[in-house]
Amino acid sequence: MASLLRKSEERGRARLDWLDSRHSFSFGDYRDPAHMGFGPLRVINEEYIAPGGGFPTHPHRDMEIVTYVLAGALAHKDSLGTGSTIQAGDVQHMTAGTGIRHSEFNASETEPVHLLQIWILPEHAGLDPAYEQKSFPAAEKRGRLRLVAARDGRDGAVTIRRDVDLHAAILDAGTTVRHALRPQRTAWVQVARGAIRVGTTALAAGDALGITDAGAIEIAGTAPEPEILLFDMAA
Repeated sequence: MASLLRKSEERGRARLDWLDSRHSFSFGDYRDPAHMGFGPLRVINEEYIAPGGGFPTHPHRDMEIVTYVLAGALAHKDSLGTGSTIQAGDVQHMTAGTGIRHSEFNASETEPVHLLQIWILPEHAGLDPAYEQKSFPAAEKRGRLRLVAARDGRDGAVTIRRDVDLHAAILDAGTTVRHALRPQRTAWVQVARGAIRVGTTALAAGDALGITDAGAIEIAGTAPEPEILLFDMAA
């Protein structure tokens, strides 16, 4: 198995009075030629948005955007006429395609919101914009890898326009999950919180591991209730 370790403290960072954001890959003013993405993954930003703060209306195009809320709630409005509140455990997906405009604000005036925003390169440019949001309760992710996004939307996952299977899991200390990686597939394991071990590699909150040439991946919890995302992607 070949792997690429991305430590939390090595990520880029953007800080505003209402935002603390960590960038796994080059983003905004953070330029890192050695970390431009991993396969079709282009952005993984871990964000804390202060009460009342948020991103005013702004455009996107030709990108698959997935938002995974870990704590709090995010208010969303877009040019498709969608207005929603994304709660902890929810997964929101947008196909930006030919163009979409949206805003994102902390829905609370008292509590921060903690989320991961993920950008995936689409299978081709010029797709029709689309929006989808589903909830995945903690019970469905506890001790197992729960599919939350996939190209074919199977098992109740949101549908994304790229050959990427995104799984989420909440583990207990000592619990191990195993994921078989088919030939010509790569994986990215992102620790949202807590601590785990992938094979012999220890990972803490914010750390990630890119994996190639692996028949199977074993992930063990090493702290109470770590939460992870596992991307299984065509190489």
